[in-house]
Amino acid sequence: MTATPGNRLANSASAYLRSAEHQPVHWHEWGEEAFARARAEDKPILLDIGAVWCHWCHVIDRESYENPEIATLINQLYIPVKVDRDERPDVDARYQAAISAISGQGGWPLTGFLTPDGRPFFGGTYFPPDDAMGRPGFRRILSAVAEAYRERRAEVDRSAQTLADAVTKAETFLEARASLSPHLLDEMEDSTVRQFDIRNGGFGRAPKFPHPAAIDFLSERFQASGHRHLLSIVQTSLTKMACGGVYDQIGGGFHRYSVDERWCVPHFEKMSYDNAPLLANYVRAWQITGDPLFRRTAEGIIRWTSELLSDPADRGGFYSSQDADISLDDDGDYFTWTQDEVRQALPPDEALVIELYYDVEPVGEMHHNPAKNVLWVAREFAELTTRMGKTEAEVEALLASAQKHLLEARAKRPTPAIDRAIYTGWNAMYVSSYLEAGRALGRDDCRAFALKSIDRLLAEAWNPARGFAHRVGGPRLVGSLDDQVYAAAALLDAFEATLDRRYFDAAVRAADLALDLYGDAEAGAFFDRSRLAAPMGGLEVRRKPFQDSPTPSGNSCGALVLSRLYAYTGEQRYRERATATLESFAGVAPQYGLFAASYALALGVHLNPPAQVVVLGRAGDPHAARLEQAALAVFRVAKAVLRVTPEHLAANLLPPALAATLPHLDANVPQALVCAGGMCHPPTSDPAALPSLLVPSRSS
Repeated sequence: MTATPGNRLANSASAYLRSAEHQPVHWHEWGEEAFARARAEDKPILLDIGAVWCHWCHVIDRESYENPEIATLINQLYIPVKVDRDERPDVDARYQAAISAISGQGGWPLTGFLTPDGRPFFGGTYFPPDDAMGRPGFRRILSAVAEAYRERRAEVDRSAQTLADAVTKAETFLEARASLSPHLLDEMEDSTVRQFDIRNGGFGRAPKFPHPAAIDFLSERFQASGHRHLLSIVQTSLTKMACGGVYDQIGGGFHRYSVDERWCVPHFEKMSYDNAPLLANYVRAWQITGDPLFRRTAEGIIRWTSELLSDPADRGGFYSSQDADISLDDDGDYFTWTQDEVRQALPPDEALVIELYYDVEPVGEMHHNPAKNVLWVAREFAELTTRMGKTEAEVEALLASAQKHLLEARAKRPTPAIDRAIYTGWNAMYVSSYLEAGRALGRDDCRAFALKSIDRLLAEAWNPARGFAHRVGGPRLVGSLDDQVYAAAALLDAFEATLDRRYFDAAVRAADLALDLYGDAEAGAFFDRSRLAAPMGGLEVRRKPFQDSPTPSGNSCGALVLSRLYAYTGEQRYRERATATLESFAGVAPQYGLFAASYALALGVHLNPPAQVVVLGRAGDPHAARLEQAALAVFRVAKAVLRVTPEHLAANLLPPALAATLPHLDANVPQALVCAGGMCHPPTSDPAALPSLLVPSRSS
């Protein structure tokens, strides 16, 4: 199909916007052209924010934006603007806050009605074309809102200004400053624990999201305290998720969230920004518990990412998402199975083990097609062995063969599309998780791809005057705070994995530029947009992101990066700016609880400096390798394990504060030095002694 007259999306860099090029709506991309036309014609703006992976975005596209009658109504009454939320997180964040204040809910598609200067005065999420499901019909809303704009303009302007003022106050956290205290960590732990679902794992009720930062926070609190109930929350949550339909039992990787409390029926899209931190969750849980399920799940995420979400290995880079559906006529049909489909794809004994293990029955879980089953682990192996009259080893082998053949059968189906956009922040998250997986799981392939990917970001997204761009390729998009601080964190991780000083120096440059361009030197913390960025247009708010939604808050990650840099350099300015950032939100953090878990992690590292483990010895020394592996096997947030050879010391590759602790040691002798907060334990050559230096004695 070709673009209709007035539709300006055909040449967009965004796959989501290009998917609307055929629609009869006269869409504009976000920008001054749209605002100028709205002012000139004195029309309100209809704002649609969505994403290529979003099922309900495609539903409203088909039902309303592809409907000629509704499109005609929009073109007559409005200046329509379509935004890709992945491409423009700054636009999305501001209008999510505003529309949530109006309607009580956010999400995608986000439908906003704006004054010509971009201030919202009405909105919601998905609207059916006609009155349905308790929602007013889009046709009626379009006419009523346009009439209100014409006939009650003063009222509309007052509402828009009141809402803009409220969003400004809420998003800048002007009254949230408080002193830092360890008691704040206790309060946030209590708040998170209270939301734990003891029966199903995870937090809260349906719809249920993974909350990786909360898992990390409770994992770290367990490692610090030894309180077993915290480990139980982590284990229960990760086990239930890994055994649920929210995890792709055949192909690996996690879907975005579950519509039910049991993690059974997911929204089927798969996001890079979910799978990257979940990979780290499962690697760390495996380090803590040794549970093979956690390692298998981590390996499954890696397998899916490497096969479908990774740019070719000679380039590096991670794609952004995989769609849920092939078309609007299905709902996860690629990922689900009827009993007949299983039996057609597999020999009888393999079909039986799949049906028993994953609860595949004639009636499944999908409302649009009741014969479709979501695969979720319904039975323990012990029950399978009894039901099938086989040994556990025989059942394991049969299940592995059945999974392989079922995946081969699924591969013959049309595959949901991959959005191949490479966004800096989400790539940086994957780099960090791949590096951690590479070291903890012995996956050299993960390490190599992560380093290739961070090198690509440095080569194609970095600008020494402006920092990291938001996207690799296409017209340059100004980077967000997340892009800067996630990339700085990944660069520190790359330095720790390689001891290549260029990564450390690049992390310093990225952090310094973030402080200069995004930092609030007077009031503390960071804004989400650079002071060099062109005016955004619309709802101009100097926003300070704090809530994890769902990715870690840029301010929390920024504070964590500054604390890590202070530990390496001893430069007081990094600690002072980290303190100011954390103090900016300390007064409200307990109220956010679960949704500020990354803040709790950053505060914990700030108050209790992370361990730096320096493993000395000649290159290739087997004893030094055992010391390194012993240190890597222990999870602690922001812990660094640095493998230092005599050549590294001679080349002066270590940061100054770290280098100052080492001159009295012989780098030719295999030994490990554990330091934190400027204090060092005596060096040890015993690998068995290292865990006790990194994790305190357990209490009940």
